[in-house]
Amino acid sequence: MTQTSAGSGSSGLKQNLVLVCVSLFTSSGTLICCALPALFVSIGAGAALAGLVSNVPQIVWVSQHKEVVFGFAGFMLALAGIMQWRARSLPCPADPQQAKACMFMRHMSFAIYLFSLTLFLVGVFFAFMAPLLF
Repeated sequence: MTQTSAGSGSSGLKQNLVLVCVSLFTSSGTLICCALPALFVSIGAGAALAGLVSNVPQIVWVSQHKEVVFGFAGFMLALAGIMQWRARSLPCPADPQQAKACMFMRHMSFAIYLFSLTLFLVGVFFAFMAPLLF
């Protein structure tokens, strides 16, 4: 019985890590649409931005549909946050080595989530707030 609950806790942590990594990917997309072009323009690298857009024209589509990109990224971050909250009390295995790996995975998952949230907030600033301020 203990083996089953420890196994389900481990699989829950693995699912949580996958979801957090997906949220990192989606929040990185928010930077590509808004923060990266703003950075290039602010440091005077408009030619580099033009070269990037000509080589990767999908950036224009992402910028034109930033509400959808940010909505999806926000949804994924909210889902990952809920999973983080639920995973905080999942049991780790009784074996000391596996318990150490479980705790490492839990801390790593939380660190990735916080990094994803930071990327998202930077993207929100450059996409929606910076144009109003500058």
